[in-house]
Amino acid sequence: MIPGGGQPNMQQLLQQAQKMQQDLAKAQEELAQTEVDGQSGGGLVKATVTGSGELRALVIDPKAVDPEDTETLADLVVAAVQAANENAQNLQQQKLGPLAQGLGGGGIPGRPF
Repeated sequence: MIPGGGQPNMQQLLQQAQKMQQDLAKAQEELAQTEVDGQSGGGLVKATVTGSGELRALVIDPKAVDPEDTETLADLVVAAVQAANENAQNLQQQKLGPLAQGLGGGGIPGRPF
């Protein structure tokens, strides 16, 4: 309900929308700078991605390297990257979820919210 029964102040609504967009852009930038990890094989393979999902680092413990079984190593790498990306998506939900909902729930293209 609008106080006084009048029309909403369009200038005020535009300012609120602009502030939410600025907050969203700031949160996206923070995500791009924040790194999260994922691991597999009890820590034999570790992947680091940004909060926006960019793979930054991959560490493979020499114990995970078996020239006779590269398939297991590949599976460990995939699992570590997936775990890191899952952690990045959780971080995105925490940082962007409330902001995206405030802008109509559209979220970010390509992201699950």
